[in-house]
Order: sequence, then C-alpha cells, then structure tokens
Amino acid sequence: MTVSHAPPDPSMIAEKVQVSGTGRTSPDLEPIVPASVRRARLRSVPRWLRRTVGPLLLLALWQVFSATGVLHPDVLASPGTIGRAGADLIADGTLPAAMGVSLQRVTVGLVLGGVVGTALALVSGLSRLGEDLVDATVQMLRTVPWVGLIPLFIIWLGIGEAPKVALIALGVAFHLYLNVYAGIRGVDAQLIEAGESLGLNRWGLVRHVVLPGALPGAMTGLRYSLATAWLALVFGESINADAGIGFLMNQAREFFRTDVIVVCLVVYAFLGLTADVIVRTLERLLLQWRPTFTGQ
Repeated sequence: MTVSHAPPDPSMIAEKVQVSGTGRTSPDLEPIVPASVRRARLRSVPRWLRRTVGPLLLLALWQVFSATGVLHPDVLASPGTIGRAGADLIADGTLPAAMGVSLQRVTVGLVLGGVVGTALALVSGLSRLGEDLVDATVQMLRTVPWVGLIPLFIIWLGIGEAPKVALIALGVAFHLYLNVYAGIRGVDAQLIEAGESLGLNRWGLVRHVVLPGALPGAMTGLRYSLATAWLALVFGESINADAGIGFLMNQAREFFRTDVIVVCLVVYAFLGLTADVIVRTLERLLLQWRPTFTGQ
C-alpha cells in the first residue's frame, strides 16, 4: 500500500533549519520563485506603462546631457526648449495650419495611390492574362527610385501641389500592389476547390474566398503604404513648398532652429503613429476570423 505525501510548501523551506551531526546549522534557504510567477508579476503592470519606459528614459538622458553641457544647444535643443517652441507654434496657429496642409496632401496621395495599386493588383492577381500585361511593367517601374523622379514631376506637373501628391501616390501604389498581389496569389488552392465544389461561380469565389484570403496582405500593404506616404511627404515638402510641416522645417534650417526642426519631426512621428494605430484597429475588426499569435 503506497502512501502519497503532499510536497512541502516552498515558503516554509526558509523557516526550517537543518542541524548536522556536528551541531552546526546550515544557512537559511530562500524559496524559489517559478519563472511563470515572475512573468505574471510583469504582466500585472499595465502595458501602456511598460511601453513608455523606453521613451521616458531617453528623454531623461537627453535632458541630463543638455543640462550638463554635453549636448550643445546649437547641435540639439533640450526637451524643455523643444516643448516651449512647440507650445508657441500651437498658440499662434502655425503648427495646426501646417499639419492641416500636410494631412490633406497625404490623404489625397494615399487615396489615389491606393486605388491605382489595388486595381492593378486585382487585374494582375485574378487573371493570368492580366499578370502578363501588368506585372512585368510594375516590377520594372518599382525598381526605379521614386525619389529620383522628383525632377521629372516638377517638369511635368510644375511646382504646386501636383508633384507632391503624385510622389506620395507613387510610393503608396507600389506597396499596395505588391502586398495585395501576394495576398491574392497566396490563397490556398484547396479553398478554391472547396468553393467550386459548393457551386460558387467566378465572382462568388473572388468575393467569398479570394478577397477575404488576401485581406491580411492588404492590411500589411496599407501599413507599409502609410509609412511610405509620410516619407514621400518629407521629400515632397522640401521642394518649393510654401506651407506644411516640411516648409516649417526648411525655415527652421535656415535660422538654425533645431528646436523647431525637432518639433516638426515629432509631429511627423505622431501622425505616422496615429495612422498606424488606425490601421491596426482595422486589422482587429476585419480579421477577427483569423486567430494569430500575440506573444507570451
């Protein structure tokens, strides 16, 4: 007959003292905390607080270096100086007006590039004939540095809003084309066969099988496209711009205002991060049917 004994409580190990044959006592033993318990303690900290540790530490080091003179103001202004410059630009309405102009340019370029890139991807991805007619041309143009087309855009479209919007649309179109095309061609062939066995026609297959299967790739392409749109905006607003965030940066560069330059860079980063959050929210709403790994 076997007798089962319950394992000892780890918290009691430190309280027990073993006496050896010589009468000497051994050191107190500390309880062992499992790794799962340590991970649970870290998870109890709010995630937004964990994500702010890195930026806050960077700001603290930046302020210390500026206060001690290690970082000269002519090289890079202190966080306090940058904060005051940003408050002044907001108070006199300069920064909100510039943000409105830049947002308008990105929105128009994103819509135009998104429509063109998605349409070409559908033509090329859904048809072999379309692939033969479209894909080679797009792949060839994609290898051309789109920033190098700025002089041609100025010659063709002038120095107004058109070349800036065209530059954004071009960068957006290529990213969306590649990801939507890859998403369409990445749909499992067995799903197509299953749809055909259920009596779906070509349009039904495209609507109920191909497009939902390509949606994850399209969302990834949209995220890349937004990042490219802001990058193209920086280049576009450096060309004969008379309004926008890039115009403020060019003015600040002429007067060696590093605080204003950093304010504009922070605005670019904030707008890009906001756009990325919007796309990730769309992913959670539209891709609820696809369970994914979210980390441990």
